[in-house]
Amino acid sequence: MTRILVGMLVLIASFLLDTTKLRSQNIAIDDQGWRFTVQQPGKSWLEDDFDDQNWQEAVGGFGTVGTPNSRVATQWRSEDIWLRKTVMLNQIPQALGLLVYHDEDAKIYLNGKLIATLPGFVTDYQTVALAAAVKTAAKVGRNVLAITCHQTTGGQFIDAHLVDLDNVPELPTVQRSSKPFESSLTTAWGEAVTSENAWTQYPRPAFVRSQWKCLNGNWKYQVTKDSQTEVPEQWAGKILVPFCIESKLSGVQRLLNPDQALWYQREFVVQSKPNCRWLLNFEAVDYECEVFLNGMKVGGHRGGSTPFSFDISNAAKVGKNSLIVRVEDETEGSQLRGKQVLNPSGIWYTQVSGIWQSVWLEQVSETYLKEIKVGTDAKHGRITVLPVIEGSKAEQSRVLVTVIDDGRVVAKSETQGQQWIDLRIDNAKLWTPDAPFLYDLRVDLIDPSGEKVDTVESYAGIRTVGKYQDENGDYRFRLNGEPIFHWGPLDQGWWPDGLLTPPSDEAMKFDIDFLKEAGFNMIRKHIKVEPRRYYEYCDRIGMMVWQDQVSGGPSPLWTRMESNPVDAIWTEDDHQQYLNEFQAMIRTLENHPSIVVWTPYNEAWGQHRTIDVGKWTLQRDPSRLVNVASGGNFWPIGDIADHHQYPHPDFPLGEKRFSSFVKVVGEFGGHGLAAEGHLWDEDRENWGYGGLPKDEKEYQARYIESIRRLADLKTRGIAAGVYTQTTDVEGEINGLMTYDRKVIKITAQQLKQIHAEAKLLD
Repeated sequence: MTRILVGMLVLIASFLLDTTKLRSQNIAIDDQGWRFTVQQPGKSWLEDDFDDQNWQEAVGGFGTVGTPNSRVATQWRSEDIWLRKTVMLNQIPQALGLLVYHDEDAKIYLNGKLIATLPGFVTDYQTVALAAAVKTAAKVGRNVLAITCHQTTGGQFIDAHLVDLDNVPELPTVQRSSKPFESSLTTAWGEAVTSENAWTQYPRPAFVRSQWKCLNGNWKYQVTKDSQTEVPEQWAGKILVPFCIESKLSGVQRLLNPDQALWYQREFVVQSKPNCRWLLNFEAVDYECEVFLNGMKVGGHRGGSTPFSFDISNAAKVGKNSLIVRVEDETEGSQLRGKQVLNPSGIWYTQVSGIWQSVWLEQVSETYLKEIKVGTDAKHGRITVLPVIEGSKAEQSRVLVTVIDDGRVVAKSETQGQQWIDLRIDNAKLWTPDAPFLYDLRVDLIDPSGEKVDTVESYAGIRTVGKYQDENGDYRFRLNGEPIFHWGPLDQGWWPDGLLTPPSDEAMKFDIDFLKEAGFNMIRKHIKVEPRRYYEYCDRIGMMVWQDQVSGGPSPLWTRMESNPVDAIWTEDDHQQYLNEFQAMIRTLENHPSIVVWTPYNEAWGQHRTIDVGKWTLQRDPSRLVNVASGGNFWPIGDIADHHQYPHPDFPLGEKRFSSFVKVVGEFGGHGLAAEGHLWDEDRENWGYGGLPKDEKEYQARYIESIRRLADLKTRGIAAGVYTQTTDVEGEINGLMTYDRKVIKITAQQLKQIHAEAKLLD
């Protein structure tokens, strides 16, 4: 028996020795640890002791998404790239070689010695044997692998590894870099952001209470696998709320993977708990979250663009409270995401994950006003208010609404419970872009004992949105019964330092002020819901808004304005989530007089059940017009037929199918102009529609020509135009301003003169 056991042990030992030998000869492929630059380095870049700490750190391979058979982890779009990496060798295999994919010309060095010159390109990974003399460059221990690759046309990709050609390992699944593209670009407002001044303004300006506390500032954060449901024992560091983890202003600038969870933690103090409730408010968290206070779950939310609240009264305590937020964000898949993608390029931008708008507390009474719904009627000078009351005494309480004009009470009425209140104003002042008058509203909640238990401040702009048929049979827009041409830019609301989050309230207002001064009367808010202060400011300065729903999910073939379009097939659950998020957006924004059009779909992105969604939108808000599918796919529902044409505007005017709709050019222009030193990425292929002009003079001439054509279309039945776009965004350099807002390509005064000479708003 002993002899048998000894024999078995010898066999096992022999097997282990053989296995160890094989493993030592098999050099593992590691995509991590690369350093790269796209700027010509000094001659010493091949040397072992070269300091590459100023180079970017990334995961291989490097190239453009879509290059056949490539494993792109890090985007590379410039003509040249230089790479360095440390490779550890326990021993040098007899058949040392390369596993490489090059597109195009590549030179590969080992410890400063050229070991391979690879001209042209290949379309998949290949092994390359190394000459005996070349192998002498390798050494046991630390080795420096260095690569330079040059690209001239088409897709591009470079990835190379030292391997044992007798035992070539399989390529692992590509590991996405944990870092987004780190641009040096920032705005003047972003440069001034601190943990003390980050979005300290009241977040809900159309429904204001005095008792509130801002929770923005530095929080702790950690990233874990999404399978982890226990609060992390350690935190990775600080993150500046309300900026998403991928943004520069967050202080982290890290990508969240679909299989990860993002955790936040902060503390706040409650001084006392009288007979009141505490509400915890989130303006927006992308995408799905759970919230815990002092170890108790207080709620969860799904949807990345709209506000939500939790009553935390039962979990809160006098003194120090610990708040935990756990977030998951797949970015793609079926969820609504707008322009965010995991691999940004072209018209698709860096993902946004986690808290990206303000977090705040407010104190309310046991019975309180949850919200109000405001309607107006320009013809009869009416304001109607529906109070929504929360609490056990809701139906027994009275609501008093007071309308105030410059300190003077012009109307007052009350109701019991949750009933519409009708207020009529003699000689009412109407809201228009030229005269955006707003009445102040004070809403008081009075309990059954006669005590005033809640007061909110709000406002209303009296206006009526509509359409009419002109003498030529074309449908046009009306505001308060008067004809009005809608003229504005496509506005995406992205920032180089905050991504979806403006760096500050002042920064956000800067964009709107510029557009107003430039002679626009409308903004098409594209595939994004802004902070609520954005819409309040549009209300105050007189800027109409076309509000897009945030898109996502599967899309059908985009057939634009062609007849017989096809919808994408969505599951019932995904469709219901779409409606939930659409409803939440309308409910959040419907009191703002500036919003005049809802747009459920854009260019077929996520377009499904179009007729049903169009009918739902018309029924949900009959006070506004519906542009069911900007740029198509066109279905005969809603009020507007919207055609996109680049670079110059056009519309298929001969089609009778559009005769009963308001005809608009919902996107055109996109003329690009590069401003050196103000590009998101100097090394990528920055672009504009129709190619880039040779100089600023040609750029302005193209813009003027587009406006001339739009003015001509206006005389032929077109009722609105939307120019692409307010600012550059990442690789798109077709803005009227650069991405950092530091270069104005055409001044507001010049734009206003161009628009006036074309008589767009006459």
